[in-house]
Amino acid sequence: MSTSTQGIVERLRSILGLGEGSQVEQLKGYLEVSMDPGSLRDAAAKLKEAGFDHVKSVTAVDYPAKKQIKVIYHISSMLDEELSKYVVGLATSIDRENPSVPSLSGIWLSAEFQEREVYEFFGVKFEGHPDLRPLLLTPDIAAQRPLRKDFKVVEEDDYLKSTFEEYTSTKRWV
Repeated sequence: MSTSTQGIVERLRSILGLGEGSQVEQLKGYLEVSMDPGSLRDAAAKLKEAGFDHVKSVTAVDYPAKKQIKVIYHISSMLDEELSKYVVGLATSIDRENPSVPSLSGIWLSAEFQEREVYEFFGVKFEGHPDLRPLLLTPDIAAQRPLRKDFKVVEEDDYLKSTFEEYTSTKRWV
């Protein structure tokens, strides 16, 4: 770990009140801080107060074998030149069967639409979100949680159908 990276790790531990053995992991291109879901809003508020002023992305990773979904907020700064060099992943793991986590859109407005995407593609409910409805998909497709690893893709045989009726019978939009 370089000295500048070590400095931001120590600064993150100080901001969040983490002990020396706490989980601050240097990954490829960013630092990840793992929190339990109950501490997420408090940690986000502290990071915003320290100068991390926007969310670059919100994503999720499905771990069916562990029965967990990991939600990650990638945050940085546009206004603080020193902090703008770093991306911090604020991560939490939640139950896959009933995935729910506090919304951070009240802290960072830039998280609002990205939380909606994670909701429609993974089924993660963001408690306190102002407008949690599908953003890109139709509600029936969003209900299938298409980015989870157990999602089954329906394959189409466009070239084997002999009549128009047979062809359109496999299409969702008709």
